[in-house]
Amino acid sequence: MTPAPADVLAAAAARGWSIGVAESLTGGLVVAALVSVPGASAVLRGGVVAYATDLKASLLGVDAALLAERGAVDPDVAAAMAGGVRRATGADVGLATTGVAGPDPQDGKAPGLVYVAVATPERATVRRLDLPGGRAAVRAGAADGVLSLALEVLARG
Repeated sequence: MTPAPADVLAAAAARGWSIGVAESLTGGLVVAALVSVPGASAVLRGGVVAYATDLKASLLGVDAALLAERGAVDPDVAAAMAGGVRRATGADVGLATTGVAGPDPQDGKAPGLVYVAVATPERATVRRLDLPGGRAAVRAGAADGVLSLALEVLARG
């Protein structure tokens, strides 16, 4: 089931939390979904599209050594991106997407391999997604995946 961006925003608002988004392969799809909701500005602080690997380090503070060792498609990179966007935007909650949209592998990782992360003041949660389909399907699945994870994390209370 595709999560409703309005539900994610409402869950954050119910906790008095704001949201920041760090995107790689989704290229702004997550922020676009959230800003499509009237009143999103009450919760959404902003987003960073760090498509190039070096921007993950310079804009989001992801450890350059981690990126050099493992590449951008890694669970620890996703968690660091989520934490980094919290700091960069001053948000309570950071959402992050990183993965391979295809059609070609990246750093030895197959198309469809995606990591999404949600960082809150309490913890960071990362989920691996293995998404089928072409580039557009993988990107859409990654956006849905991070919104689903956010809703789960925010509903934990």
